Amino acid sequence: MPPTTRPQIRPRALLHASGGPRYAVALTVDAIGTGLLRPFLLLYGVMVLRLSAPEAGIAMTVGIVVGLLSMPAVGRWLDRGARSTVVAASMLVRVLGVVLLLATPEDSAELFTMAALFLGVGNQTWPAAHAALVATVAHGRERDAALAAARALRNAGLGVGALLATVCLAGGTTALRSLAVVTALAYLVAAALTWSVRVHARPASPAAVAVAAEDGRAESAPRMGALLAANVIYAFCLNVPEIALPLVLVTQMHASPMWPAVIFVANTVLVVTLQVPVTVLLSRFPRRSVLVVAGAVLTASYLGFLAAVSIGHDWAAPAVAVVSVLCTFGEIIYAGSATALVTALAPAHVLGRVLARFQLSTGFGLAVSPAALTALAPHGPVALWGGLAAGTLLAACAVAA
Repeated sequence: MPPTTRPQIRPRALLHASGGPRYAVALTVDAIGTGLLRPFLLLYGVMVLRLSAPEAGIAMTVGIVVGLLSMPAVGRWLDRGARSTVVAASMLVRVLGVVLLLATPEDSAELFTMAALFLGVGNQTWPAAHAALVATVAHGRERDAALAAARALRNAGLGVGALLATVCLAGGTTALRSLAVVTALAYLVAAALTWSVRVHARPASPAAVAVAAEDGRAESAPRMGALLAANVIYAFCLNVPEIALPLVLVTQMHASPMWPAVIFVANTVLVVTLQVPVTVLLSRFPRRSVLVVAGAVLTASYLGFLAAVSIGHDWAAPAVAVVSVLCTFGEIIYAGSATALVTALAPAHVLGRVLARFQLSTGFGLAVSPAALTALAPHGPVALWGGLAAGTLLAACAVAA
């Protein structure tokens, strides 16, 4: 396939393609609110509610699983034409989760589980609903850039929220409760702004689809089994900076906790500043080819981590930090091409269901990756980084095929 023309980055057009100014503000408020609480939800369960770490962890896992199970219904709702309503609903569900969290008494694992369930449903619903909304107001490569811009904006908001929360954590349990209140208010404001955007798609009527099917003109949902399976492995890269690298650097290499913090900050800054330019730069190439390149870059970074940890003690941590930049580039390329490829493959009348299936694969990858990474790490660098490299290379080959 010949290269396509690279679109230009025009801020006003990009803002419109992303849903407009009000929706951009809603995304920012929502991301800051999420950053205030989500990274510290486990701490809330342990410090405020006096639950054991396993109890809190199981509750959060239940929330993720139930959130994933809700995706088929969300897909059907989107295919009936709903767009901004579904995004707003994903935010309102999280408001209920935070309210339940604030109402949960000490030692109540059941209510904490219910709160985590509502938060999990909202967190899993949002990506598919947001992608469907952007796909309705933007098309072609402009849509790809808009999706990338939203990711950069969301990462910036998450970073700001997490930074503010870190500063406030010195206040102990009172600070955590206050953060939860601010988070609920942020979700409520974001939901109201999103609902006011009123983006709705005109669904294809069942009769029209039936007639088109009889004439051979109806487009069915694409078979994406290999792509979805590969995406589970690709999604592991999103948890490498937060889980695998701190685990290796601090617990195995006994490096200063400063190194994981530096890597996480660098990852956030690179994603915020480069997600849109890199996505636009690579838009001259087919999306599937770009996704294969992402797998190759991630594979190379995992092999780089394997080499870095073998270096002498004094240089190992800096070497891991350098290789993490390559891993972040792989993440940026993956994030800029994966959802864009799925939205390009999906016929309009089944867009919601296709995006829901894609989110199922992403969410499943994010859910199992902590367990997989922590299980591989004790077996040594070859098991961890070699296993990730082999799995990602296999996933890239599946996408290419």
